[in-house]
Amino acid sequence: MHIVVCVKQVPDSAQIRVHPVTNTIMRQGVPTIINPYDLFALEEALRLRDRFGGEVTVLTMGPPMAEDSLRKAMTFGADRAVLLTDRFFAGSDTLATSFALAMALKKIGEEFGEPSIVFTGKQTIDGDTAQVGPGIAKRLKLNQLTYVVKISDFDPENGGITVERRAEGGVQILSTKLPVLITMLEGSNEMRRGSLDDALRAAKAEVVKWNAADAGIEDLTKCGLRGSPTIVKKVFAPEARSEKAQAIETKDQSMEAIAHSFMAALFQRQPELEGELLRFAATQYGQEGLGHG
Repeated sequence: MHIVVCVKQVPDSAQIRVHPVTNTIMRQGVPTIINPYDLFALEEALRLRDRFGGEVTVLTMGPPMAEDSLRKAMTFGADRAVLLTDRFFAGSDTLATSFALAMALKKIGEEFGEPSIVFTGKQTIDGDTAQVGPGIAKRLKLNQLTYVVKISDFDPENGGITVERRAEGGVQILSTKLPVLITMLEGSNEMRRGSLDDALRAAKAEVVKWNAADAGIEDLTKCGLRGSPTIVKKVFAPEARSEKAQAIETKDQSMEAIAHSFMAALFQRQPELEGELLRFAATQYGQEGLGHG
């Protein structure tokens, strides 16, 4: 069994800078980390490999320094690392990124065996779009399971998988056939500590490096800024709130008194809210269910 985990080296969110002309993230001189959401994907892949056997390959697209994140992933136990790096990829939006990664996954399948599962994190902290994983699945015609919190059942021999997926209002239980792309939700597992043996192996391992030609990408107009229809019109920091928090004090420390004081202060600041809540309650429970007070 072959599992591929797509990871991304992202700038530390506390030190992000934006280019004033292109409105793209400036990565030079900014400390970088593995996208935190991708670590949940990596851990889930390693758990499946430990249980069922096979190999885990980590893949990333980025500048040459993204090799650091790949080696970090190998210290956790990944078997192989592939870096897709080329100046033609600079400035890629989610459409161009999913295209390049899909082509690299095809090449990985040719070189190291077709992946049964492709894992990604739910999104990245520098983009927060959650579009790249589904974009890859669409391009490669893979079944996709997004916002997965748990793999309930996995049958590699018969090519089936069942997962729990977080959805609005509850949890969905979904089953599908392999190959599949899975995006993992945060909190679904806990990243293991890497072993000393894996750390030594990662330091000596050869990271596979492909440029656009190596990955079989012939149409460079689909890469980088040229292949990115997304246009950032404006980047700005939100204005700090000038309004300070209001302290509510009550002599009676019972929960009922505190709740009453809070609601009174809330309705004083937002008079229309009381009417809206009463109308909602009347719709849901009827006039007899409103009570008095």
